[in-house]
Amino acid sequence: MNIISLSAFDLSLAALLVVLLSILGLILQLGITRQLLVAGLRTTVQLLLIGVILKTLFENTNLWYMAIIAMLMLLLAGREVMARQTHRYKGMWGFAMGTTAMFVSTFTVTLLALTVIINTDPWYTPQYAIPLLGMMLGNTMTGIALGLERLTQAAREKRSQIEAQLILGYSGSESVSSIRREAMRYGMIPIINAMAAAGIVSLPGMMTGQILSGTPPLEAVKYQILIMFLITAGTGFGTVVAVIMGSRRLFDGRERLRLDRLN
Repeated sequence: MNIISLSAFDLSLAALLVVLLSILGLILQLGITRQLLVAGLRTTVQLLLIGVILKTLFENTNLWYMAIIAMLMLLLAGREVMARQTHRYKGMWGFAMGTTAMFVSTFTVTLLALTVIINTDPWYTPQYAIPLLGMMLGNTMTGIALGLERLTQAAREKRSQIEAQLILGYSGSESVSSIRREAMRYGMIPIINAMAAAGIVSLPGMMTGQILSGTPPLEAVKYQILIMFLITAGTGFGTVVAVIMGSRRLFDGRERLRLDRLN
C-alpha cells in the first residue's frame, strides 16, 4: 500500500487557506475571524492529541480504555449540542437531553454494527470502534442540536398559538405536535442531503480517506454505504428522542407552557 506522508509544511499550506479566509471575513466585517482561527487551532490540537491516543489504544486493546474514551466523547458531544443554542434549556437539562439521546441512539447503533455487521473480534477493537463511534456522535450531535434549536425557537415564536390551544383543552403534547414534527425534520435534513448527494455531488470523507490511503475503491464504497446508513439511523433516532424530551420539558405537570425554562 503506497501511503504518501504529509509534512508539517504541507499542512501549513492548507492552514494558510483558513487564515486567508479569516482575513477576508475581517475585511467584510462578517464577525467570524476569531471563530475561524480558534476553530482551526482547536482542530489541529484535538486531532494531534487524538492521533497520539489512538496510537496507544491500537497497540493496547482494552475494554476499559475504550469505555473511558467513549464516555469522554459522549460528554464532550453533549456539551457541544447546547453550546451554540440560541434559547438553551436552563441548568443541566439541555446537556442531559442531548447526552441521553446520543447515548440511546449512537451507542445502540454502533454496538449493533460492531457485533453483528462488521463482527470484529473483539467487538471493541479500537481501530473500528473509535472511528465509527466518532462519526456517529459527530453527525447525531448536529442533528440533535438543529432539532432542539428549531423546537425552542418555534415555541417562542408561536407562544400565543400554543397557549390558545391549551385554553381550548389541548394537551401540551398536542399543542406542539406540528412544531415537534417540524423540529424532527429540520434535524434530519443535513444527513438526508448528505445521502442524496453522496457519489454524485460529493465523495464522503471516510471513503475519500480510504481511497487516498490505498484501499480499493469498491471496498471503500461498501464501507461508506454502511457508514451512511448507520449515521442516518443514529441521527434520526437521536433527533427524535431529543426533540420529544425537549418538547415535554416545555410544559409542567399541569400542562402549562413554561418558556421560563429557556434562557
